[in-house]
Amino acid sequence: MTKPENPKGVELSSKQMKEGDVIVNKWDPRVKYAWATGEAISRFLEEMKNGKLIARKCDSCKRILFPPRMFCEECFKPTTEWVYIKDTGKIETYSISYLDKDARRITDPIFVGVVSIDGASEKMGIMHYFDETTKEEISIGMPVKAVWKPPEEREGAITDIKYFRPLKEGEE
Repeated sequence: MTKPENPKGVELSSKQMKEGDVIVNKWDPRVKYAWATGEAISRFLEEMKNGKLIARKCDSCKRILFPPRMFCEECFKPTTEWVYIKDTGKIETYSISYLDKDARRITDPIFVGVVSIDGASEKMGIMHYFDETTKEEISIGMPVKAVWKPPEEREGAITDIKYFRPLKEGEE
């Protein structure tokens, strides 16, 4: 057996790809699939469409689980009750990014992080965007409120919340 000349390979250029120096096989797989979200997330997404956040209560350890789940991961007991919670919370952590979702450089930063939702047990939250703030203002512990899409645009997805914005003084 002979050893290859360049075991690391050779980088191909766009020109080689376009001019057919490389064999390319394009294929449209026409794959169809279905994915069941389960009872807890199905209800969660349906309530998102209604502009509400819902959680599950664990009677055994008394925690409010958000996003909702049918079994508590702390005490391994089934959760027992649906509980509506607020669409406000506090920033647990955040990141300032100068790359957009397609990894292109941008001038104005976007803010992404985790929000602990009011009414849920400690450290129960979701990851989402923040807006209506600046990199100088945003901070861990900042109270925030969900900004929802208009009802006719909601589709039962986490993106039904456009972003979280700072909570205004006196606002609940």
